[in-house]
Amino acid sequence: MDKTSLQYDKVIEICRGVFAKKMTDYGIAWRILRPSSMTDQIYIKAQRIRSIEEKGAQQVDDDIRSEFIGIINYCSMGLIQLELGPSESEDLSKEETIERYLQNLKTAKELMLRKNHDYGEAWRNMRISSYTDLILMKLKRTKQIEDNSGKTVASEGIDANYLDMINYAVFAMIKIEFGDE
Repeated sequence: MDKTSLQYDKVIEICRGVFAKKMTDYGIAWRILRPSSMTDQIYIKAQRIRSIEEKGAQQVDDDIRSEFIGIINYCSMGLIQLELGPSESEDLSKEETIERYLQNLKTAKELMLRKNHDYGEAWRNMRISSYTDLILMKLKRTKQIEDNSGKTVASEGIDANYLDMINYAVFAMIKIEFGDE
């Protein structure tokens, strides 16, 4: 599991680098999005991955790897939106934004380590396309919870689904970055 922890950290460092660069370009314009809009942004990325997987070709340069990075980053932003709500102003400094972003990814990693202990790294024997499908399933669940005004009867909430999507996308990234080593 030490290997998984190190690989996870390397993937998060890649994602953080993209997040920081985009924040330099765009600021925190995403803070205006409602959580449901964030969910739809994640859906667009996951659906594009599935489309490329099924067609075996793409016409836009952004590859599957960059879409998984986007899913990880949008899920962390979605968690920030769930906690703080949307804002029309630049209400977070760059430092506070990065801190919140990284805290969400730390929470996701802690969850992954607990589940990984129980499941014995079964994810390593899965196909990347299965992670895509699981992310799409979690998105359908999230949309249903959002349509129910965030209320659940027997299920975890939107935040738990975002955390699971982060971990599925990290697993895909580990396979993309490191193969089956």
